Amino acid sequence: MTTDRSVLLWPGGAPRAAGDRVVDRPALTVHLPDPEHANGAGVIVNPGGGYRVLASDHEGLQVARWLNRAGIAAFVLRYRVGPKYHSDVSLLDGLRAVRYVRAHAADWGVAPHRLGMLGFSAGGHLVAAVGTRCDPGRPDSPDPVERESSRPDFLVPVYAVVNGPVRGRKADEYTPADDRVTSDTPPSFIVHTHEDTIVSAEQSLLFYKALLDAGVEAELHVFGHGEHGLGLGVGDPDLNRWPRLLLRWLRRRGFLTDAQRTAVSGRVTLDGKPMGMAWVTFVPEDDRSPIARVRIHRDSDGAFEIPAAVGPVPGPHRVEVHHLSEQIPHTNTGAYSMDDAKRYETRLAVAPGVYLDLPMRSG
Repeated sequence: MTTDRSVLLWPGGAPRAAGDRVVDRPALTVHLPDPEHANGAGVIVNPGGGYRVLASDHEGLQVARWLNRAGIAAFVLRYRVGPKYHSDVSLLDGLRAVRYVRAHAADWGVAPHRLGMLGFSAGGHLVAAVGTRCDPGRPDSPDPVERESSRPDFLVPVYAVVNGPVRGRKADEYTPADDRVTSDTPPSFIVHTHEDTIVSAEQSLLFYKALLDAGVEAELHVFGHGEHGLGLGVGDPDLNRWPRLLLRWLRRRGFLTDAQRTAVSGRVTLDGKPMGMAWVTFVPEDDRSPIARVRIHRDSDGAFEIPAAVGPVPGPHRVEVHHLSEQIPHTNTGAYSMDDAKRYETRLAVAPGVYLDLPMRSG
């Protein structure tokens, strides 16, 4: 078992330290992917453990190894825990970890604007706390690390506590994070299980609802099966889909590439005529780049526009057209207009601002 290396967040001693043992010295272990496979994204990983211990194997190192296999740099956080330290001290460690990685991003091949934080249970609470109590940094600080922003670019709380008073246990340690959500809270990918009896899925629902109300992009997955503390879900072929779903979300959000999206417009026809209703999907050959898609109707004569914010990145793509219905507008007769959905595809290179004429042929 090896790790790349370990770095202390405060080499000269952490603030509010109550000793000089290993548990008093918050640190990161740095795990970098194969340079040929690296995509520039980075994730700080917070193991869980109820703010008493750290489940550093299956919620730490193994998560880092999985991230590395996906081309993502990983940094496992050893944060201070109780009863010696209150979670407010853990928060200091979490905020410092984001600043520290950002300050050394160039050394580790990490894009400073594609750095997220992932955590389990209490580590997930720390994720939510950092994401709702971060700051832009102090430009006048003599410490270059403290000049950096402590705001993660995305959050991944997994079976996390987000509001101790609502949970009814350790209310003073699990300070509420959901009521601190604002429109500037980072986009979030949230995971929980229905069967969790240690931390109710209600906690994730609280955070998701707060993000929804604030207009922050979020995705929530509550799996039907799985007890608390399952990490990546190894051993459960249903639950272990969540890491792959996370990668798809990161890709969709553009966190796996520095390539800039572009607006694209065009017109799709089938045998020279617009389709009643169809989806047009741009699937990039580069599996780090986000997909882009738009729904079209006959009333637009097959024309489409995708804005740059959700558009494709320049480069080769497979364009899929899924023809769903000829009954546009829909009627109240219950009649069918097609035997089944039809799929067509073509390949092309997307260029910035390009107009694409996409004539499909049946048969």
